Amino acid sequence: MKKRYAGVLLPITALPSPYGVGTMGAQAKDFVEFLARAHQKVWQVLPLVPTGYGDSPYASSCAIAGSPYLIDIEALIAQGLLTKEEAEEYSCAAAGEEIGRVNYEALFYRRIPLLKLAFSRFDRQVPAFQAFLEEGVFADFAAFMAIKEAHGWRALSTWEEQYRVRDKEALGAFLAANEDEVLFWQFTQYEFFRQWGELKSYANARGIEIMGDMPLYVSEDSVEVWAHPELFLLNGDGTPAEVAGVPPDYFSEDGQLWGNPLYDWEKMRQDGYAWWTARLQKALSMYDIVRIDHFRGFDRFYAIPVGSKNARVGCWRDGPKEALFEGKKDWKIIAEDLGILDDGVYRLMRNTGYPRMKVLEFAFDGNPEHEFKPSNYDENCVVYTGTHDNATFIEFLEDLDEDTREIFYRDLVSECKKAGIRFAYRREQVNDPETMQRARAATVRLAYVSCAKYVILPLQDLLGTGAESRMNTPGTLSDRNWSWRCPASAMSRTLAQKISRIAKRGNR
Repeated sequence: MKKRYAGVLLPITALPSPYGVGTMGAQAKDFVEFLARAHQKVWQVLPLVPTGYGDSPYASSCAIAGSPYLIDIEALIAQGLLTKEEAEEYSCAAAGEEIGRVNYEALFYRRIPLLKLAFSRFDRQVPAFQAFLEEGVFADFAAFMAIKEAHGWRALSTWEEQYRVRDKEALGAFLAANEDEVLFWQFTQYEFFRQWGELKSYANARGIEIMGDMPLYVSEDSVEVWAHPELFLLNGDGTPAEVAGVPPDYFSEDGQLWGNPLYDWEKMRQDGYAWWTARLQKALSMYDIVRIDHFRGFDRFYAIPVGSKNARVGCWRDGPKEALFEGKKDWKIIAEDLGILDDGVYRLMRNTGYPRMKVLEFAFDGNPEHEFKPSNYDENCVVYTGTHDNATFIEFLEDLDEDTREIFYRDLVSECKKAGIRFAYRREQVNDPETMQRARAATVRLAYVSCAKYVILPLQDLLGTGAESRMNTPGTLSDRNWSWRCPASAMSRTLAQKISRIAKRGNR
């Protein structure tokens, strides 16, 4: 019998922990134990990179660096680099707050100074740190962040030209004059990856694989654009000629204007896509499985003129297609193939063989042929109730109008009968909150018994929480995005036992 996996989607930032944001510390290990008790085999995290514009981990300053915000402060206290009092003084949690939401503004102004204080007491001659520096993996990142801070954290496009274009003499002089600052940013990566290695080993030892998440694009204000401008479609002054996004669809009449620079795929083809291969190898050295966001962009990508206010005007251009993935078909990659699909995307998916994604929130629309319906799956897929970009399942049901919600229930009843799952409702119960929770529970069971190789459910949908716990609303800027956190009490033994029973019934 082929192995069937079950897992939970929860970003590290959402973990309960002191000082205002989830980290790679004790609470992360507690969550691993919760997963093990729940008979889960996968923990899917969101990108671990430094957050960028709008606090999004999908708009990072570096595609391979780790976020300093995720460094566990308790570990630094244990190393003697900080005191408890200092950590509390720089805490990003409100006084008396049990859990709260992530306050990224507070993190920006308090967490970096706290880490600098820790670094001031760090022995830079430690052999492991010296070996880390010699590897040189994060030399560009450290230089970029030091120069960025010297420019008041302004975007790359506003820097003094000598630094923006990496003038060798000017850059060398800056690095020599700011050695401590550059070494500090190296230290953030040294400590991040030390802690990450410990956490991943802890998870793997308990039978839990980590699924990482890789954004397709990088930010215009990033190390990659600064250090490797030749890999992007840029104007002579280094600004993008066109930017990324997706056109209008059923969910957005303006489409989505992401603003990322586009890759020069022809240039990348000339060296066999070496940069992308190295990026994927780096990711697979960090994670057991890698989910690539917006995978359809490898077939064709949407190009929007710079200066556009929305994504209504743009055009599709060809990406690298299967050529980028030659020799990589056995790599443990999950393809996020949601959105506007066409024959080219379907062909790319067939030829790479990577598992596709199915989202149950969108499955029950009255169309018996809908590809997200479990009865229409093949096993090479990953089923979700929803993703980090969707409403929680309860919020989704609440937002449906009454007629659409009844279609959803009627369809769900039909699918449940095929799978041997009990779910029924009466017409007068369509708007009943209890019926919504029963529908959620039935959908969770349906996911587990489906033929899909992977079932990955957001923790919110296992808890049955509503709009207050939504992770992100695409196309919006809000302090509600990326800031939800889960109280420790929610990850109870009772919930773990309940999930375990469902997993075992689904042979996962």
